[in-house]
Parts: sequence; C-alpha cells; structure tokens
Amino acid sequence: MGFLNAVFERLRQFLECCRQVGPGSVCREKLEKTVILYTKVLLDFLEYHPFPFIPLIQRSLEFAVSYVFTEAGEGVAFERFIVQCMNLIKMIVKNDSYKPAKNIEDSKPESLEAHKIKTAFFTHPTLTEIGRRLVSHYFLLTEEELAMWEEDPESFAVEETGGDSWKYSIRPCTEVLFLDIFHNYSQTLTPVLLEMVQNLQGPTSVEEPVTLLIKDAVYNAVGLAAYELFDNVDFDLWFKNQLLGELQVSHHRYKLIRRRVIWLVGQWISVKFKSDLRPLLYEAILTLMQDPDLVVRIETATTLKLTVDDFEFRTEQFLPYLESIFSLLFQLLQQVTECDTKMQVLHVISCVIERVNIQIRPYVGCLVQYLPLLWKQSEEHNMLRCAILTTLIHLVQGLGAESKNLYPFLLPVIQLSTDVSQPPHVYLLEDGLELWLVTLENSPSITPELLRIFQNMSALLELSSENLRTCFQIINAYTYLSATEFLQNYAESLCRSFCDLLKDITTEGQVQVLKVVEIAIKVSPVQASHMFQQLLPAVLRGILDGERYPVVMSTYLGVTGRVLLQNSSFFFSLLSQMAADLHQEADQLLGSLIEMWVDRMDNITQPERRKLSSLALLSLLPSDNSVIQDKFCGIINICVEALHDVMSEDPESGTFKDCMLMSSLEEPKLTDDEEPPTEQDKRKKLLALEDPVHSVSLQQCVYEKLKLQQQLLGEAGFQALMETVDAEIVRQLQEFLQGL
Repeated sequence: MGFLNAVFERLRQFLECCRQVGPGSVCREKLEKTVILYTKVLLDFLEYHPFPFIPLIQRSLEFAVSYVFTEAGEGVAFERFIVQCMNLIKMIVKNDSYKPAKNIEDSKPESLEAHKIKTAFFTHPTLTEIGRRLVSHYFLLTEEELAMWEEDPESFAVEETGGDSWKYSIRPCTEVLFLDIFHNYSQTLTPVLLEMVQNLQGPTSVEEPVTLLIKDAVYNAVGLAAYELFDNVDFDLWFKNQLLGELQVSHHRYKLIRRRVIWLVGQWISVKFKSDLRPLLYEAILTLMQDPDLVVRIETATTLKLTVDDFEFRTEQFLPYLESIFSLLFQLLQQVTECDTKMQVLHVISCVIERVNIQIRPYVGCLVQYLPLLWKQSEEHNMLRCAILTTLIHLVQGLGAESKNLYPFLLPVIQLSTDVSQPPHVYLLEDGLELWLVTLENSPSITPELLRIFQNMSALLELSSENLRTCFQIINAYTYLSATEFLQNYAESLCRSFCDLLKDITTEGQVQVLKVVEIAIKVSPVQASHMFQQLLPAVLRGILDGERYPVVMSTYLGVTGRVLLQNSSFFFSLLSQMAADLHQEADQLLGSLIEMWVDRMDNITQPERRKLSSLALLSLLPSDNSVIQDKFCGIINICVEALHDVMSEDPESGTFKDCMLMSSLEEPKLTDDEEPPTEQDKRKKLLALEDPVHSVSLQQCVYEKLKLQQQLLGEAGFQALMETVDAEIVRQLQEFLQGL
C-alpha cells in the first residue's frame, strides 16, 4: 500500500514536469511513457486485486476525475493518459466486487465499503459535470477526424471500435465510459442528456459549425444510451417531428447531422420504433443512399442492415423500395475500394437477400455478373472472400433452382474453398461447405461438375473436425439428388472413409455416420446395401451384443430394418455370411436378432422408425420356420405397440387410420413467413411417397400377413400360434383390425 500511495505522488510529480516541459521537448516522450507505466500499475492492481484496492478508490477517482474532467488537466493531460484515467474510472464504476448483492444481507462487507465510497464520491453535481463534459467535450469530432472524413472517407466510416479498442483509443474509450456511467447512474444522467437534446430542437444553422458538432455529439449519446432511455424518449414522435426533417437538409456541411441521424435510427430500431413508420424510413434510406457524401451512404447501408435484420421487419412493407435500394447498394459496393468497406456492404446485401428470399430474383443480375470479378480481385483478402461466400449462400437460397445458372462461377469457388490442399481453405472452409450444401439443396439436377467436386470430401472426412456434421449433410444431399450416379462414383471411397471414422469417433459421431448409411439405403435399397456391405456386419453385431447406448441401438435397428424390409435377399445372404464366420446356424442368429430387436424396441423413440421396425419384422411372415414361429409373440407385441403409435381414431366413424400415410395431393399452403420448399424438400417428399413407412398401411399389412400365416398353417395351427400371444395384446389387435 505504501508503494501504491507513492505511485500517486510520483504521478503528480511527473505530470507537473509535463506542464513545464513543452510538447516539443526531447524528454517529453520519455515522461509520457513513464506516466503511462505508472497508471498501468494502478490499472493492473485494480484488475487482479480488487479488494485490497478499496482503500485507494477515493484517491483514484479524485485523481482521474480531476485530470480528465476539470481544469487541472489542461496543458498536462495527453491522449493516452486520458484513456488510462477513463479506464480507471470505468473499472471502479463497473467492478462487480464493488457492488452490493441483490439481497443486501448477502453482500461482503468489503463490497459494501467500496459501494459506500463510490456513492459518496459520485454526487449529483459530480455526475452531472462528468456526463456533460463527456458529451460536449470528448464526444466532439476532432480536427483530425474531420480531415480523415474528407481525405479517407472509407477508413473514417469503417473505423474499428469493437473488441478491446476502448483500452487504447480515445473515442471508443469515452463511449464505453459514458455507457457504463449512464447505466449505473441513469436516474441522475437521463435528465441531463434530455435537457441537452431539448436545447438543440429544430434544424441547426450550417453557419454554426460548433453547434453542428455539439448536436452530433448529443445525438451520439442518445444512440448509445438507447436501451437506458427507453422509457424517457418517445422516439417515434421525435423521428417524425424532428429527425426526418434533419435528414432532408441537403447542405454539404449538414452531412455531419445526416450521417448521425441515420446512425441514431439504427441504434433505436430494435429498441423502440413503430412498425408503421418503416415506409417513411425506407424512403429516407432511399434518398440517403444517393447522398453526395460517401460516409453518409455507408452509414445508411449499415442502418438498412439493422432495419431488415430486426424482428419487426415485414417484407411487404419493404418490397416497393427493394429494386431501387438493391441497385443503390450494388452501386455502393462498386464505388468503395477498401476491403473492409466492401465486406461491410456485402454483409448488408446478404442480409437483404436473406430477408426477402425469392423476391430478390428479378434484381440480382448485376450482382451475379459482378461477384466473379470481385472474387478475382480479392485473391489476397481471405476475409473479403468469406463475405462473398456468405453473399453467395443467401443468393443461392433466394434463386432456388435458378441458381444453376451460376454454376460456371459457383462450382470453382466451392471447389477452391473446400480443398484442404489449398492454403485459403483455412479461412474459407466453413462458409465454403455451407455454400456447397445450399447449392446441392437448391440444385434441380446433378451435373458432372457438381459430382466432381465430391473428390474433396474424403480429405475433409479425414480432418474429422467440427465441420463433420455439414459434411454428412452434403453426402445426404448428393444421395437425394442422384443416388445412382453418386454411389457408383463414390460409395467405395465413402465406405473406406466411414470405416476409418467409426474406429475413433464419439457415439454421437457413430450415429451421424450410420444415419447417412440409412438414408442411402432408404433412397437406393439395392445399390446402397451392396456398396456399404463392409459396414453392415458391425451393425448386426452391435444389435446381437445388446448395444448399451439407446440412440446407437435405435440407429442400428433403423439401418437393419431398412435392409430387411427393402432388400430382404441381401439381408439373408449377409446373415448366412455372418453365421458362417461365427460358426453358428443362420436360423439361430436370426432368432437372437429378433429377440434383441423385440427386447430393445423401447430404445426407438421416433414413430417412423417404430413403424419401420414393425414392417420389417412383419416381412418375415408368413413363415413355417420354427425360429420365426418361436418369436411370433414378440413380433405381434411390437406391431401392436407400433399401431398405438401410428393409428388415430376417426371420431365420426369410430374406425382407425394410419396417420403416417401420405398422399401426393397434399400441397401445403405457405404462410408469408415460411420459406418456399427447396428442390431437396421436393425430392424428399417424392421419396417419402414411395417409402413403405408412408405408403403402406400398418393395419392393412398386419391383417394381410396374419391371413397368409393362417392359410399356411391351417386354422388349428394358427390358433395354437396365436395362443402364444398375451390375451390383452390379442384384444387390442382385434380392436385395431375390426372393419378390415
């Protein structure tokens, strides 16, 4: 503590030296470095040891506030020192260790002590003075900033204020301090800020540059504190009566206010902005996107993004302005030259495309022609390329099947982004995979080029990174798109990749891999069963060994059910092969398999899969095989359980119907908020119509199989078989089958 108190003494002495040694002196730089080092000691101590720092709170606040907010700092304080002092104040104000708990009784005595010191220091007059000076002095745009606006508008408009910039740069630092103080003392500071706004009502004369700067600063404060001011500002009224008018003042000196007002609306849009004022705002945006000043145009684009990205956004309100605004956005994208600005504008374009979806189709021609050029120019700028990929993702979704026209550009982009032998993949892979997936989902048909890109996949599966899930979705999308060609070309390498993956992957990963195999067998039962033959014995072994993870077991049974139901000859040859390897009888193996299946049916939770299991086991009937007859009771139990899952009673006729059956006639009506179905959705629908789960009535199937079994065994034999089933189960079965 002695040392820390001495730090304050030394700081004063060095700062006095600064007063005597002018800015031009040789030792000025050394002095400033020393001062910064000493303030860093205080900041670090406060950060790592908040409780021992409590006795120094009073002194720190007096020191920092006097140099930053009173005359004491004039001629002494330099920018980096001001930043350090503000951070000291901010850390004391914001520090959780210095706040009492919600229940005062639960507070640590140290926290109460710190809170008491802060409360005594931050009196009404002190807070008012700090609030006023922050806004009217530190928020003002500086000569340097105004010069930068003129000379390098893009750097000015896209100045980095995120992340940790408040620790080092004066503007973000003052804004963060303002926010923290406002948040903690809003009752005192709200009236101060509102009074400042009140004094600036009406348009400001362009002949008063200082007043314009002050208005800019005050509006900045109102934007930053939007959430805190929610109850105190009628923003809708203010927007209509004052702000809209200010946006229409076209004098070039008023660009300061035009830019600030449109920024301010962006800050308030998600806080409090009536939906029916949107068209007025879109008109203002349309005008400002044509403003002579580039900074104003860039700021307007950013506010547009916040507006369309908001929960209250309604496409129909925006449609009348879509064409004009989209073409102005595109012009802006071409006008700006810096990488960061192009990225920013692309994000706005992406956002607009995403929100209006298919309504964008008529207007994207210009963008589609320009993106290949931009991609070529951005070879050195991977982050800009990421922004282009994001734009393409939304573009493909908006264009749907029409995105096929983009393939000459799109496919090489996907190829490069997902090729792990190319250095850029480090940056582009995640977005590249996402683009690959939406391209497949929206593709009307397979093309040789689209098929060829799949060569990148085996290396991606080897990476087995967090992108695996997307890789599996891509494989499924190829299967849905063109199973025959896809599996002919790639099933062998896929099977190898899957065998490698299954060796060292989590249970969730195993489930994901097997789901891909299950979908392949569902789409193409004969071809896929043969092509993934290597994987299937492990699945059957998993069932026979009584796999203990329910989700894995459910997936094993799903895959096996598909093979048994849709490719039974293959199933039995696989079983014979396994029996030979295990030196067992095939029938004995089948018996164990059915027994485990019946026993673990509860592991299957999805009704579709439960029905699939029932249909698969029913496909073993009629049979005079003693093993199957031995398991007859279990098979019937499962069928009755599944009937409970899938049958719904028609209240009028009292009959039951299978609610999983689908007819091709149902074309669902889309509401405005719903996305139209992708090409893949349509493919899945057609596939579902052919899938036994959705095309075969379980009730009908059970009835017919029992009838055939009865014919095979004769009445007496059949009755003896039925007597192995529990009487209550038989009663339920009869109830389901009545009327057939």
